[in-house]
Amino acid sequence: MKTAQCVQQIRRIIALDPVMEKILLANTTLEDKRYKLRSHLSNLLLNIYDKTHDMAALEWVVSRDTIWVLRNMLSARSEELAGFSLLAYLEGLLHGHHRGPGPSPGFIAELRHLVKGIKGLTKLYTEKPPAFLKHSGRTAAKMRSTDLSRMARKAQAFIDRYPCGMDDSLIREHSSNRQRLFGFFNITDLEWNDWTWHVRHIIRDPQILGELIKLSQEEEAAITIAGKEHIPFGITPYTISLMDPENRGIWDTAIRAQVIPPMPYIKRIGDYGNDPGCSNDFMVEGDTSPIDGITRRYPGIVILKPVLTCPQICVYCQRNGQIQDVTSSDAALGEKKLARALDWIGKTREISEVLVTGGDPLILSDERLDNILSRLAQMDHVLRIRIGTRTPVTLPQRITESLVRTITRFHEPGRREVVIITHFEHPTEITPEAMQAVQRFRLFGVEVYNQMVYTYYNSRKFEAANLRQQLRLIGVTPYYTFNTKGKEETDNYRVPIARLLQEQQEEARLFPGTVRTDEIVFNVPRLGKNYLMAAQNRDMIAILPDGRRVYEFHPWEKRMALMDTYVYTDVSIDDYLKRLKQDGEQPKDYNSIWYYY
Repeated sequence: MKTAQCVQQIRRIIALDPVMEKILLANTTLEDKRYKLRSHLSNLLLNIYDKTHDMAALEWVVSRDTIWVLRNMLSARSEELAGFSLLAYLEGLLHGHHRGPGPSPGFIAELRHLVKGIKGLTKLYTEKPPAFLKHSGRTAAKMRSTDLSRMARKAQAFIDRYPCGMDDSLIREHSSNRQRLFGFFNITDLEWNDWTWHVRHIIRDPQILGELIKLSQEEEAAITIAGKEHIPFGITPYTISLMDPENRGIWDTAIRAQVIPPMPYIKRIGDYGNDPGCSNDFMVEGDTSPIDGITRRYPGIVILKPVLTCPQICVYCQRNGQIQDVTSSDAALGEKKLARALDWIGKTREISEVLVTGGDPLILSDERLDNILSRLAQMDHVLRIRIGTRTPVTLPQRITESLVRTITRFHEPGRREVVIITHFEHPTEITPEAMQAVQRFRLFGVEVYNQMVYTYYNSRKFEAANLRQQLRLIGVTPYYTFNTKGKEETDNYRVPIARLLQEQQEEARLFPGTVRTDEIVFNVPRLGKNYLMAAQNRDMIAILPDGRRVYEFHPWEKRMALMDTYVYTDVSIDDYLKRLKQDGEQPKDYNSIWYYY
């Protein structure tokens, strides 16, 4: 769209608020306009506080929040942090002296919803107030129950679109795939159930993979380049059995997306490798690593990384720049370095909890795991050992009785807790084999929790809510939902923060508390977890010409110790909704997304 047409749209948008229109079109200084706009927004806020009867209660909440956000974006501090001035940008466009990128459809959409929000014109609540509000007692209760049933049926209609690996139809599909793999590798059940066989046969070669499942030309090209550029890539035969060999895009899209890298990812990673000044430490763990193998961001918790590889490589991994091939001799932390790391934990008595992760520590032998856990168990100040692993999902054969005994013998109620943190991404990964792996730990009183990364591929309406429901049924407790990291190479996977907030406050709210027990967080580089449900932990400070929002995240130490904040540029809501539409979704089902900040 040409800039002139965009300007006409912007004029129509600001005309929704005549006072704002008059201020922006006046021939006065930028600072004068800033002062008058902020005063106008303050008056709007006072008016809606004083005249609540003129606006529906929930529309009032949206209006109040939008006014706060727009006021914040007009501050000089926000402009300095974001490196962009919304006011100066609008001034240039409206008065014909703009230079630089024109406004995108995403920017126009954001501005439209901001102005509608401050004026109470969102039309989010088009239906009439529920009839039961006019009644009381049993009559009101029956009417309310009818409304709730209608709401539940609407939610279930979405949920029914998403298959689960425990469905009879998928169990049959997976069984058929497994038999095909048996023939291809010329193996029996005995070898299939041996986790070491799977590790020895991790699939990296695009030709072999192409014989097992149909690959698109781009997928085959990306995997080929990954091999040439030594970009870690690998899929377990078990995970191959969960994929549709015909690549029809019906039920395995999310599984494929986790492990088959898209071409933009491969190209970006390749560019990083050719840039000597580029760091592969996105989370800036080098600044929080007092000794090799250790990361410490919090007072009482430490991360121990005895190995930096996994049986299966996830494309969007936060440590994708550090993860190595499973056969790499450098993947495991050397014996001396591991001993020094454990000694450091032993001497740092403020540590009460150790997260053993990597990589995936369960790629190690039972004996080596036993040595690590034994050392930790000898430290009386270590009250909890967490083990981060995806093997129940990608290699459930690894969860042998021997391994379970090795791990659970250190779980002593009243003295020391051992917990498993795993990572299911989609209901299609929940299979009878995965459930058996989980239950083996649960039989010994060891809890299994799930950390989900909220990506484009599990972000459709009620998709993540369905995952949590299915996880509880196999014995897994939802723990964290992570916002996708803001790494350029994983733009294909990123979802606007507003969508994650919308999912939690609309879809997850329809489920019982035992199902929606997880916290939504953004793991901020250097700073650690930022809890997204707490609005006071962040500020929206800008909307860029390309429609992306800019946020300032506050550190967890806020009000306890002085630390820097972190500025983050999100992905465009408009681009996200257009992508959903291309994939068959109805954008109107996500209308309220614009009003989550």
